[in-house]
Formats: sequence, C-alpha cells, structure tokens
Amino acid sequence: MSRFVRASKYRHVFGQPTRKEHGYENVKVTNSAWDTNLISSSGQYISVNWNASGGGAFAILPLPSPFQTSPSFPYKLPDTLPLARSHTAPVLDTDWSPHNDALVASAGEDGKIMIWSVSPSSFEGWGTEGWVPQDFDPVLRIDGSPRKVGQVLFHPSAEGVLAASGGECTVKLWDIANPEEPTAVLNGHGDVIQSMAFNPTGTLLATTCRDRKLRIFDPRAGGKPVRVGDGHGGIKGSRVTWMGELDKIATTGFSKMSDRQVGIWEVAGLGNVKTISLDMSAGVVMPFWTDNQILFLAGKGDGNIRYYEYESDSLHPLAEHKSSEPQRGMCFLPRRALNVAECEIARAYKVHGSSIEPIAFIVPRKADSFQSDIYPPAPSIDPSLSATEFFNGKTAPLKLVSLADGSSVVGSSAAAPPSRSASFSAAASPSASFSSGGGAASAPPPSAAPRPAAIQPKRTFSASAPTPVEQTPITPAAYSQPTKSWEAPAPTPVTDSTLKEENARLTTELREAREKIRNLELQVEIVRAAQVFGDLSVAFRCVVLHCQGVVCLSHPANFPAKMSMRIVHFGHKFRKIQYPFNFYDLFFNVGS
Repeated sequence: MSRFVRASKYRHVFGQPTRKEHGYENVKVTNSAWDTNLISSSGQYISVNWNASGGGAFAILPLPSPFQTSPSFPYKLPDTLPLARSHTAPVLDTDWSPHNDALVASAGEDGKIMIWSVSPSSFEGWGTEGWVPQDFDPVLRIDGSPRKVGQVLFHPSAEGVLAASGGECTVKLWDIANPEEPTAVLNGHGDVIQSMAFNPTGTLLATTCRDRKLRIFDPRAGGKPVRVGDGHGGIKGSRVTWMGELDKIATTGFSKMSDRQVGIWEVAGLGNVKTISLDMSAGVVMPFWTDNQILFLAGKGDGNIRYYEYESDSLHPLAEHKSSEPQRGMCFLPRRALNVAECEIARAYKVHGSSIEPIAFIVPRKADSFQSDIYPPAPSIDPSLSATEFFNGKTAPLKLVSLADGSSVVGSSAAAPPSRSASFSAAASPSASFSSGGGAASAPPPSAAPRPAAIQPKRTFSASAPTPVEQTPITPAAYSQPTKSWEAPAPTPVTDSTLKEENARLTTELREAREKIRNLELQVEIVRAAQVFGDLSVAFRCVVLHCQGVVCLSHPANFPAKMSMRIVHFGHKFRKIQYPFNFYDLFFNVGS
C-alpha cells in the first residue's frame, strides 16, 4: 500500500532554544506539592510561585523575550527582590486578566484570593546601587474558601469575572467589583477539583476531578453540572483545556495501568472522540491549546514538549522540543503578544531548576511579509462584556484582533459584539479603579505586534444593509425531485459481534489443536529415545520444556544414583544441537 504524506503548514515547527541571558536565573520556585503550572503570563509580565519564608508569596517579573536580552533588567535576579506578599500560607496558583496586562489574581493555601495591580515604575532601578526593594500590595482581598483555594481563572470575554476552586470541592464565580459574596457557586464534585477551563465565550466551564469525572457547568446558572461523563481511569492528576471554537475539550490524565494519556471529548454528550497513550512516566501532563489547531503537551519532570495538530477528529504528531532540563511548570504567552516578524506561532515559558526559559515555536519560512495563513485573529485585550452584563445573561463572542496591524476583526460567531457605552469606559472599569502604592495603576499600553508589510484584508464588510433578494415562488411544474444516490447499508452491530465471536472461537480451537499435536510429537520422541538406550526397565522419563529454545531434561527421584547424565549442546564438546532438536542428538554417559 502506498503511503501519502499529510499536508500541513506546521509540519516543520520547531522550538528555538535560547541563551540563558534571554531568560531568568536565580529563581526560587516554591516547594509546595500542590499540582499547578507554577507560572502564568500576560502580554507584559509573568508571575511565578515563590519559595518565601513567613507566609506565601509570588514574584512578578517583566516578560523576557527569546529573541533579545532586556537592556534594563538583569537576567540573574538578585537574592532579594520585590514580591507579592500578603498570603499567610503558600501561594498555589496565579492568573492574569486577559483584558488588563497589569492585573493578576492569586490563590493561596490560606483560602484567600487576592487581586494585584502592577505599575511599570515598580521595576525602575532594579539591582542598581541604592535600590531598595518594595513589595507589591494587593488592591483587593477576597475570602475565597474556609479551606485552601487551588485554582483561579479569569473569564475570557467578560471583564472582572473570576472563577476559583476551593477545598470544599466547589467552584465560585466572583464579580471583583462586588467581592462581598460569590455571584454563582458550582457544586456536584465528589472530590478535589484538579483543573478547570472556560470555553471561548465563557458560557460553559469544564472541570476535572479526582473522582475521575468530567463535568460541564453553566457558570451563570450555578448549582449542579449540566453534563457529567467518565474521564481517565487513573486517580492521578488530570487536566482539561478547551479546544477553541471546536465544541471539544482536551484532557490529560492516567489510565488504570498508570499510562499517561491525552483524550478528546465531545462537549454535547462528553463522548470520547480519541484517546492516545503517551508513555509510563509519572509526571502530570499540562495541555495547552492554540488557535492554530495545535495541542502542546508538557509533562512535569519531562525535558520534552510534544505537539500535535488536530484535524478530522485525530491528533497528528508534529514533533517534539527536546531538552535535558526537566520542567516543573509551564505557561504560554497570549497570542496577541507573539513576534510575527520571526514567524513565532506560540511561546512557552518553562520553569526548570532555578531558571525560567522562554521557548519560541517557529514555522521556518523566509518571507518579509506577514504570513496570514499561520496567524488567525487573536483574542483582543478589549472585553466583550461587563461582569454585570454577563451575569444578567448576555452573551457575546470574543473581540478579535489582526496580528498584522492590530486592527479589530469580526469574529466567527454569529452574534455581534455589543457596543461599548460611555458607562463602560476604561475609567469606570473595575480594573482601572485599582491603585498601587497610592498612585494610579492603570495598565501600561499593550505592546503592539511588529508591523511588516501592510496587508490588504481579504474581505471587506459594508456598513449598509444588504439589498433584499426578491424570492420567486416555486411552482409544482418547475420543481423536480432530486435523484437519491444509493448508499450501501452499514453493517449491523449484531453481524459484527457475531463475526467477532466466531473468529475468537476458531482461534481458540486452532491453538488447542496445535498444542495436542506438539504433545504427541514429544511423546514419540521420548519413546524413540528409550528404544535407543535399550533398557526400558529403567524408570527414565524426559520432560521437555520449550522456553526460548532451551531444552531441560529431568528424571524421577528414584533414578539410580550411580547413573549420571551429560547433555552436549550449543557450543559444548562433541556435537552441536540445533533447535528444533531430536533426541538422537543427546548423549548420555552411564558410570558405575
């Protein structure tokens, strides 16, 4: 059969290794055993869970580039640096707002949720003479849970909506502008929640749990899940990520035999589309989805990063980024901050040892113009809804931005995004009202994507309404019945199961018949061997065991003590026995 190579734009994607000057050294990562990614990023900053004494803390650092060294920030961090300290127990998770590159939420083992706003002035003079480190202060404190809060996650399209999973096996949704009580509570989990993910519009929330169940919630309705299905069979850590607008989710986990797996599931009924076994390693696999239809898999304790292209309900392996440094945690950069001039389609930040390393995944192309085929529109920093609109039931697609020139792009959803009124201006938004250190803490303007050559849009949208088309009624005379194409009937399940049972029965009978033939041949050989030695009165019995070509001979306990036996075979003296053998090739010495 001939083999055809599947066409793909991403067949030769590779992870570009970087110099240590492009990352961070002397990073003191937390020793907490809680299973999170340890690191998170916005378009301007990264946060990493820190190993600090006297309570919990995490570090906030400027975003390093894999293509150049920062001229104003040292790659080797000082032993003492400003930290976000306010938690009384280790910080377990952080997440950056998709609508404000300077707003980050943290969750701690003390059951608290805290919101932090970052000012660019916080990093002025780092490491210089006379520099005095000043810790960050939270702008908002929320009592998230009487136990610990394991994960925090911002809503993708509604501004100021935050989801947090607590130790009481619930997910609470908060409007951070009104943090006194959670707006919705999602329950129904039978054990500890291991991960959660929103769909692109934020109308559904998927979770994985230690009870090995997948759950889909309506985050505005609260209460019980709308769908529940069986996940991976093992009880070790399981993760979930939403696969963009495909109405599918991807999960990683373990089988009952501790194989690491990746699975694809339909959202409608949580039916399994595809499950692939990866290996037998023990580290939890972290999944990351990009809008290029690529799924990245990074296992904790692994040095490699696998990536697959999803097409036609199948995961097609592309390649692996290999490294000798095992990762402890990882995050991916928002796509709107990628370097399109370098054909960078994704960027990971890898935590290993005491370092943070940026890894750029690049499509190798030699072109000076913008490569529109590998850069679909990315989610914009502008929100589609306010928190009030979202909890009141309003739905809007993500606002998208072109990576060619930063212009707005009409989304693929049928619903049009609502217009932003004056009351929803940046000055009145919850994130803009936060302050740090007594000064204004408005988010710094997001870094614009590099602008290669100007690209003319392929489609233009007219503001005027389309002219209605006059419809002509169809008369019976003008109507013809289309010819129905014949399709072969699919085999019924009964026929398939019957054939499988018949095949299994015949296979078993054939195996039993071969065993009988082999036993009869052995009996014949034993009789011939006894006749050669001519003394059938000696109670001599040979038991021949076939075990990878090794021949074993045994005799009963009453075998005469003055008779000894020597077998000559396989390179020993005299003759060489070939396998399969016969007993004429065996020599016995009988001594007194």
